This record gives sequence, structure tokens and C-alpha cells, in this order.
Amino acid sequence: MDSQFRLLMIGAMYENGGNTTHRFLDGHPQMFVYPFESQIGTRLVQDSMSSMFPVKYRWPVFALNSTSRQDYFHIIDEEVKVRARTSHVSKFRHMNFDFSDDERCALYEKYVARTGRTRPDNVAAFFRATFEAWKDYRRTGRESVHVGYSPIIGIDADKILTEMPEAHVLHIVRNPWSAYADTKKRPVPLSLTDYLLGWVVNQHHALLYKEKFPGRMHVVRFEDIVENPKKTLGAVCQKLGLEAADSLSQPSWNGARLEEVYPWGTIRRASPEANRATARELDADEIAEVRSRAKVYLEALDYKNFI
Repeated sequence: MDSQFRLLMIGAMYENGGNTTHRFLDGHPQMFVYPFESQIGTRLVQDSMSSMFPVKYRWPVFALNSTSRQDYFHIIDEEVKVRARTSHVSKFRHMNFDFSDDERCALYEKYVARTGRTRPDNVAAFFRATFEAWKDYRRTGRESVHVGYSPIIGIDADKILTEMPEAHVLHIVRNPWSAYADTKKRPVPLSLTDYLLGWVVNQHHALLYKEKFPGRMHVVRFEDIVENPKKTLGAVCQKLGLEAADSLSQPSWNGARLEEVYPWGTIRRASPEANRATARELDADEIAEVRSRAKVYLEALDYKNFI
């Protein structure tokens, strides 16, 4: 088993600031930060949550009779594979990315041959191979923690934290009014009813696993991140034994400053003012309905008087 592998997995309900947080962590000198969403799920995921959330965002399931090469291609990882194999249709085609998916596959097989073929070893091999195959990744030589982000993966935090003793999960929560207002901007948005159900399910699992895995399951509000990213995320880094680096103050891509987080997510400007303005885009009926459906968690997460 790859006992030295350290993972920080970020999760968040859609439009809750997971991509933004991922970009704030990007330039940290002690972190290998995945380039896009690390969609490590496979189509073999089948459980009570499969009809609610896309399996690409889930903790992966592998067939008992697969080879390591088959395991690799079962991992969906859509954003990286599209950018690597058909860059002309990738929303990240304007970003330099010297990376071969075939080379990563070969490196992945090499790692699994060394550690053995288990779910945590497969995940560790996938992350290690990614950064070995990424030729223009800006390394500091001090990296010790791999960072991934997959929406809603916090519902699987118990599996991650049980199977990977050195792993941590960082769950990001945003007030449900701003979050729903942003999801309405998608080409085919979820209804208010469906969106709030997903939001509530994510918060339920996050708070449950925070109790079950104290010190390794972290729940952080998006509002606190945009108010002071270095302070808020620096506190999480220190719990992992890492420094509160100055880079945490600014979102970036491969260490290069980003003026806006888009197209990584729908949140363009990461500021308290923009966040509140987004919430006010809803009408009075929508505001009341969101409050009704999120009510159980508004007090627990200090959102009762947000709007």
C-alpha cells in the first residue's frame, strides 16, 4: 500500500465555491494541485445516491476482475482527458497544458504494479501519475500533499477517510440563496426543489462526517474564504502541517494569477460584495422557498440572517 500518499480532497455542492477554493490553493508551494475537476468516479458506482449525483463525481468503484489499465480507463476524469485528447473542444484550451494522457496511463500502471491494486492505491497512483506526466507544471520541490476537487464527493468522505489514513476532506458550503441564483445561470439548471435537496444532502453528510472524523473532515464557509482567503484556508493548511502561504490570497492556475475563476466555475468574482449581490438576484418568493427548504441547516452554518 502507498502509505506515504497524502490527499486533500475538496468537495462542495454545485455553485458552492469548490472550484474557487481549488484555485486559491493552486499556488501553494507544498501542494500538488490538480489542474481541473478531478472526476475520479467510475460508471461502476451504484448506490442510493447514484440517481441524485453524477457518478463521475463519486469515490470510484473498480471491478474485481479488471486490470490496472482497465481501471485507468474506467476513471472518468472528463475535463483532463478532453483537454489532453481533444483540446479544441475543451473550455480550458486557452491554458497551456503540456500533458499526455497515454503517458499518464503508463505511469499509473507502473505505480499500481509497485503498490498493489486496491481502491486507495489506484487513487494514489492516479494523482501521482498526473503530476509526473504534466511537463510544464510549476514545481517548488516542496510539495507533499496532493489536492483534488470533485463536486459533491463529500458524501463519500467516510470511505475516503477510512481507506486513506493520511487523507483529509475539505467541504465548502455557500449560503443557499447565492448558490441557487448561480445555478440558475446554467444552460439547463436544476429546479429550486432539486437543487435544494442536493444542497441539504451535502450539508447533512459534511456535518455528520465532521463529527465522525474530527480533525480530518473540515467544513468551511465560502463566505469566510472570500472575506479572508489566506486566514481561512491557512488555518486548514496548518491542520495538515503546512504553512499558511501568501499564495492563498489570490486564485491562480499553475501558479499564474487569475483575474476571475471562470471557466473553472460559475463564480467569476470571489468577493463578499459579489456573493451578496448574487443572492439578491432572487425574487421574494424564491428567497422564502430557499429558506424553507434549507431551514434545518441555516442556523447550524450561521446563515439564518444572511438575507
